[in-house]
Amino acid sequence: MRKYLVEFIGTFFLVIVIGFTTNDPQIWAGNGTPFAPIAIGSALMCLVYMGGPISGAHYNPAVTLAIWIRKRIDTKDVLPYMASQILGAMCAALVFYFSLKRSMGGPAPLEGFNYHFKPMLLEALFTFMLALVVLNVATSKKSEGNSYYGLAIGFTVMVGAFCVGKITGGAFNPAVGLGPNLIHSMVEDGAIGFTWIYIAGPFIGGALAAIVYKATNPDEDYN
Repeated sequence: MRKYLVEFIGTFFLVIVIGFTTNDPQIWAGNGTPFAPIAIGSALMCLVYMGGPISGAHYNPAVTLAIWIRKRIDTKDVLPYMASQILGAMCAALVFYFSLKRSMGGPAPLEGFNYHFKPMLLEALFTFMLALVVLNVATSKKSEGNSYYGLAIGFTVMVGAFCVGKITGGAFNPAVGLGPNLIHSMVEDGAIGFTWIYIAGPFIGGALAAIVYKATNPDEDYN
């Protein structure tokens, strides 16, 4: 139960940070460059260090999928992990709503990319990068006991958000895509038509990362 609680807490605070930074115009610099990715990546880094020793600090169903394929999480824990992450994201979106009396909404593609293959592909690619980093720095015996795993994971999300955040919404995480969109649909009758992008893309990316990790690390234990 403590592992599920940590996954809930970590995802909750990750989504809180996403909500308050990306919905506040004060965080935009004069040249239009957002500071939000720095805050989000830094928050994730801190939360990974916080929860890593207890739950593995996934905070992302796509990462959980990758780690399950890599056989570093029991099958019985997969759905509870994912449920905890999605619930944490929904509760964060509710706190945002009660704080500002408006929905934080969910990620959505740049206009012109709506319902297209392109944003899903970009979400898959950057989730692939994230999951592959997680697998190599947090599950590999070659890097066992390192002190940089949280930094590497947080910086990966920050890089992804800077690169394609304005195009895809920069979720790289089904909980981030689904949780706020579900709350948005409840409190403001918002559409959730984009949500499939943030479920399909990250899960594809996470699964591919696990396959590539196993292919490039044949000496690891996969039993």
